[in-house]
Amino acid sequence: MLHKLERIQIIHSDIQTVWKFFSDPKNLNDITPSDLHFEILTKNLPDEIYPGLIIQYKVSPFKGIKTNWVTEIKHIVPQKLFVDEQIFGPYKFWHHLHLFEEIEKTKIKMTDRVYYKLPFSLLGEFIHKISIKKRLEEIFDYRYNKIDELFNKTL
Repeated sequence: MLHKLERIQIIHSDIQTVWKFFSDPKNLNDITPSDLHFEILTKNLPDEIYPGLIIQYKVSPFKGIKTNWVTEIKHIVPQKLFVDEQIFGPYKFWHHLHLFEEIEKTKIKMTDRVYYKLPFSLLGEFIHKISIKKRLEEIFDYRYNKIDELFNKTL
């Protein structure tokens, strides 16, 4: 079964600043919960993503469980959107759209839309129901709060 997770957030900044932050793959560490023990393994990452960029991570989605995760930046429309997809990792399918819409000069609507599918058929769906869905929501809630703290703290 294909699942969808979506978060919409207003960021009070200009599109250039927002794009610069989100298109720098090294900033992913800043918006990822520490209990994931997230580590970017790819050396010499560029300051800005580009189509075809492959990034390897190590992540611990659940206590005591570490896994490798490899993503590829598939599509980019500068200052509008980019898509990353899992090549190798814990999901059977992972497609993450990062969408940026300028509402006003210093007001950006950011949408994270993730489509994902778990391996192991019915067992994967059972595990999704009892833990993975909640864990992903926690991760994206953390991300939402961290982004709010980084960009909207002076409001």
